[in-house]
Amino acid sequence: MKNWLIRQKWTLLGAFLGAVLGYLYWLFYGCLNGCSITGSALNSTLYFMVLGALFPGLFRSEKRVTKNIEVDRS
Repeated sequence: MKNWLIRQKWTLLGAFLGAVLGYLYWLFYGCLNGCSITGSALNSTLYFMVLGALFPGLFRSEKRVTKNIEVDRS
């Protein structure tokens, strides 16, 4: 569990910051009627939390190792 938290620290930090920013966005700019995302604090917080969790993945470079396997089709 500890290793997973260390590897995912940027994702968790992004989710936390996204949730805070989503709540603040709802508090200052949210609408009262007709808005599906910013109409409620919960929707705005969850939406920005997901965006915040995905954001650090844009800058992560993962090296992928692929194996070349030759298949004999005779």
